[in-house]
Amino acid sequence: MDGGECEKEEDWVGLPSSLEGIKLVDAPVLFFVASHKAFRSELSSLRRDAAEAGGCNREIVINLSQRLEFLKLVYNYHCAAEDEVIFLALDQRVKNVMPTYSIEHKSIDDEFRSIFHLLDIFLKKDEGTSQMFQELLFSLGTVQAMICHHMEKEEQQVFPLLKQNFTSEEQAQLVWQYMCSVPVILLEEFLPWMTFHLSLDEKLEVLDCIKVVISSDILLQEVVVSWLQHNERSSSDPGNICGKGYQFLNELYRSKGILELYPRQILQNDKVCSIEASGTEVPINGISHWHAAILRDFNQTIEELRQIRSSDSFTTLPPVIVHLKFTADVLIYYSNSLDKIFYPVFSELAKSNLPPCSRLVEESQIECLRRLLFIEPQSSEQPRSFIEMLSKELESLVEGFNKNLSVLESKVFAFLSKNCSREMQLWLLYTSLRMMPLGLLKSTVTWYSAYFYENQFNSILKNMVLDCPLIDKSFISLLYEWVRIGSSGKTSAEKFRQALQEMLSGRSYYLVEQVRQSAEFCEKSLDPSWDIKVKKSVVNPSSSSSAASAIHDSSNSSVVNLRILFPRIFESVLQVQKRPAESGHTFFLSLESRPMDHIFLVHRAFIKDLEYLVSLSSNLAMDFGFFANFERRFNLLYNMYQIHSISEDEIAFPALELKEALQNISHSYSIDHKLEVKQFMKTSLILNEISNFHDVASNETGLMHRQQLCLQLHDCCLSLQKVISDHIHREEVEIFSRFRGCFSASEEEKIVGHMLGRTRAELLQEMIPWLMAYLTSDEQKAMMSLWHKVTRNTKFDEWLGEWGKGMTGYCLPMITKVSRPSPSLVADPLEVVSMYLIREGTPSKKNTDDREAQKEFSFETSEQSGSCIVDEATVGGQDGYRSQDLIQFQNEVDQKKCNETNDRCQRDGKKLPVKKSNELSHLDHPLVMNQEELEATIRRVSRDANLDSQKKSYVIQNLLMSRWIVTQKTSREDTETNDKEEIPGLSPSYRDSLKHTFGCKHYKRNCKIFAPCCNKLYTCIRCHDDDDITDHSIDRKTITEMMCMKCLKIQPIGPKCTTSSCHDFSMARFYCHICKLFDDERQIYHCPYCNLCRLGKGLGFDYFHCMKCNACMSRSLFVHVCREKCLEENCPICHEFIFTSSFPVKALPCGHLMHSACFQDYTCSHYICPICSKSLGDMQVYFGMLDALLAEEKIPEEYAGKVQVILCNDCEKRGSAAFHWLYHKCPHCGSFNTRLENTAQVGILWCTSSFGTCTLRRFGLYHWVRSFLMNEFLEQTYYGIKLNEWFGT
Repeated sequence: MDGGECEKEEDWVGLPSSLEGIKLVDAPVLFFVASHKAFRSELSSLRRDAAEAGGCNREIVINLSQRLEFLKLVYNYHCAAEDEVIFLALDQRVKNVMPTYSIEHKSIDDEFRSIFHLLDIFLKKDEGTSQMFQELLFSLGTVQAMICHHMEKEEQQVFPLLKQNFTSEEQAQLVWQYMCSVPVILLEEFLPWMTFHLSLDEKLEVLDCIKVVISSDILLQEVVVSWLQHNERSSSDPGNICGKGYQFLNELYRSKGILELYPRQILQNDKVCSIEASGTEVPINGISHWHAAILRDFNQTIEELRQIRSSDSFTTLPPVIVHLKFTADVLIYYSNSLDKIFYPVFSELAKSNLPPCSRLVEESQIECLRRLLFIEPQSSEQPRSFIEMLSKELESLVEGFNKNLSVLESKVFAFLSKNCSREMQLWLLYTSLRMMPLGLLKSTVTWYSAYFYENQFNSILKNMVLDCPLIDKSFISLLYEWVRIGSSGKTSAEKFRQALQEMLSGRSYYLVEQVRQSAEFCEKSLDPSWDIKVKKSVVNPSSSSSAASAIHDSSNSSVVNLRILFPRIFESVLQVQKRPAESGHTFFLSLESRPMDHIFLVHRAFIKDLEYLVSLSSNLAMDFGFFANFERRFNLLYNMYQIHSISEDEIAFPALELKEALQNISHSYSIDHKLEVKQFMKTSLILNEISNFHDVASNETGLMHRQQLCLQLHDCCLSLQKVISDHIHREEVEIFSRFRGCFSASEEEKIVGHMLGRTRAELLQEMIPWLMAYLTSDEQKAMMSLWHKVTRNTKFDEWLGEWGKGMTGYCLPMITKVSRPSPSLVADPLEVVSMYLIREGTPSKKNTDDREAQKEFSFETSEQSGSCIVDEATVGGQDGYRSQDLIQFQNEVDQKKCNETNDRCQRDGKKLPVKKSNELSHLDHPLVMNQEELEATIRRVSRDANLDSQKKSYVIQNLLMSRWIVTQKTSREDTETNDKEEIPGLSPSYRDSLKHTFGCKHYKRNCKIFAPCCNKLYTCIRCHDDDDITDHSIDRKTITEMMCMKCLKIQPIGPKCTTSSCHDFSMARFYCHICKLFDDERQIYHCPYCNLCRLGKGLGFDYFHCMKCNACMSRSLFVHVCREKCLEENCPICHEFIFTSSFPVKALPCGHLMHSACFQDYTCSHYICPICSKSLGDMQVYFGMLDALLAEEKIPEEYAGKVQVILCNDCEKRGSAAFHWLYHKCPHCGSFNTRLENTAQVGILWCTSSFGTCTLRRFGLYHWVRSFLMNEFLEQTYYGIKLNEWFGT
């Protein structure tokens, strides 16, 4: 067998820091971590042993199957106990933690089933194939990865929470409940199996922990300790650790004979005669005493129900219901013991064609009884009907039970008593009891022993004194003590039922869920007027009653065992809905589209890409030619998944957890992301090893090693696919399904905007074609429509249209209904106006084809401007994409400019482009008209109903500017004609005086750009704009050429020099083909939403883009005041346009912006925003100084007690403040940033004061102010009185 599957033991980072160094005695819940170590060790041992076997030997597969059966059974009980005990208790104190782990348990169980399906196929064939054995090892590796991933998550989240929220005593009770939920026959094999995989110190810790957990029952403690110290099995062979008792609990047991398990110990027929001759009591006949006790208990319960129904007092009904649940569990396990122990022995020993034994209790009867027990009536009339139905069902059950008991005792037990030895009979009896969970066994023995008569009690104890070599003596002593306690009468019915209520509270989630989903049963069994209500405490464990939250002394945990012993009962309950990510676009389009629903499309892309990677990796061992494609696709998927995970962890999950009811719901998924990154890195290491090994793999040994590495790579890909697919499914079910109910469409849109706002342009260039390749045409349109809606305030559409290089070779969807400038509006203004005049019939000196002109300069807006149409993308082949070249959406004017640029590059740099013959002459242009013709044309354009307002404005503006445009173009053409010998600036420029570094004062770079507007070379765009000669700014879109400062050759603009002498000389470390920007020393990124280059590491690193503000902001400003397009305005101090400004910008608390330098100067004398007047920061210190100043200041007596109505600029509330000429404190927030509601108040009060009057007289303003106030305010009551008093003086 190839060693490709012989992987190293699964890496385990160990316990989190909060659990390191803690002993099990101090934190008993860490007992489960010890079992995790055993699971890890056994899984690694299984894989290692199977891989080292190196073949498909049948005996190896049988041994592997047996070990897997035991591992699956133990792990199933471990998971079921976690769901029904640990998680349920934790959920009472920490909400929203348990659901995701319960879903993972189901997924792991499904993967186990697939392994056993492969084992069955392998064992049924005469000769197994190596390929099938290889698939088996791959499946085993997937299970190992899933279980280790799941356990590491629990250790990082669940167990720290348990330690934090539960005391040591409560943790011990949880471990005790777990042990009570496991059948005795499995528990006595599981404990030594677990300690086998632990170190000596860890074994001692587990032993001390068990003593603490079972400190109250010394006999039981001795029994469990004896199981832990069981050393009969070989400790050197892991395959012999597990015994045979577990097979009685296994689903696969039905195909095996019981005599194959214990042939020597059971077949002792030679001693049968000695039992009868001695006259001693046959042990197996004692089982009839238990039958009688069960019947007496049934009859007593039926009588209680009759009394409740006749008394109309239903307060005692709940304890009876709980008692019946206990009785139903006992019947289920006893019936199971008969099926798996007594009946097989009877059939083997009889060796005759006897009819098959009927079941003690039919499954349908038990199921109907349990359904009734987990519903409760709502109205006062319902309990009566409920009790009547329950009594009938119970009487029918007892009747069948009594009838089957008679057949059982007269036929089966009578035969076994005559044909089995004493030891065999005792073994059968004790084994049937060991089939029960420890907690249920204790309750059963102690309760039914109370129904024994004295002679029955003595007979039972006499049989228990007999020696049975196959059963532990300490266990028999424990049963003896339980029987004695039960028969003593110390356990009353009330106390027993109260304990049962605590045991069973909230433990039957799956059965009740099945009741809730079974509408047919409710319709047939109940009266239509009876509204059946499933208990909320059971259906939803997160909202269970307070009784379930208590930690109890013992546990029945019956459902834990029922889920494992009878999985078919629960399969219909545990059916999971189809994953939205896998359900196709029909599901997506059938719902009302919400922004967060589009996440399902991204998830589907991940799932399909993982499937494609698995298919590629499966072919690597046979054809290494797939390696290059696999490496490219893997790295792309790795990058995409990292981006997606970070967006969820930092944006989507925190937004959901802000809802109080959903706290803690996403933490496990964040842990998933971290662990999945580790799996990606592990796969990447193997990929790098294969890549490095590729060159030396020329000999046979090298080829074999490479093949083994390829098998390991395929194994990692399979595990990665399963782990991520299950993660995505759980996310969709538990996380993203809640967004629709918790957020409005606008809030979801904002969340999507935040996620996109952290995605830089380079990643978008990879993500868009990758995602679109997996979507249908309708889904592509829906996705792009969402992105355009989210980014409507930004220049994302402009960036998408200018993105040329990144789009080459990919398929992008058609973007419909996107508002983009008409191609006509970016054409030559004179040509646009000229074509319009030609179309309208205005005479022109040049004959032009009207049809072609209308085609080139049509004003009809295209809905698909800036987009392309693609065929459906298919995944497969060597490349994985089937792409077509993008349809060019640039208009014909842009194409003409590109053609002119290419012609210029082919000629000498000194020559100028030649004007085409069909180009309109500016001297003969029809716009050269007199004033009257111009006004008439403008009126005609204004009345044209075929033009919208934007196009009318554009044409009219160019008509008015026609003379200036003609003059400028004529002057430019003359300059170009006179400058044929040399282009200005055809020489290198330097940043330093020593001329060692190319560049300018703005940028360090190795090239110059050619400005077509001036026919001149400049080092950068800013050098052009700062030139004193130029009276305009350069349009970056028109720059198509550059000059290399090393070879001085003019060439098409690009990141490297294309001349052969420069050998791909780099123009700069950073190059943006959109902004035509080069820089060789600073960190610069291009924002796809600003469509500009900005300083910084990039989006997602130190900046993010706010879609509403349309601004790149520091990540520290993630929580800020949003103002729509706040960056697209002037600085309120210097009036420079902020959006394109190169100076640092300061965000004010109110949401307005200004330059940082302007802010520093402005705040030297002001503390309020110049736009909205809100405070620029925390002014409490300043306001405290004002409080102290006003406290010392004395107000004149005539103004004492007067108040003024004010409006606070900070809290925007109205109030009243004590009179003052300058300072008024807000009564709501304490701010002095206020203004008077009527500023005339202060003026009147000041003027009418003696000080004000003297001041006005001194400056000769008294009569003028008096006249003004008399005209304006004399009619107002209060101020009119003040003015009349003033006038009279």
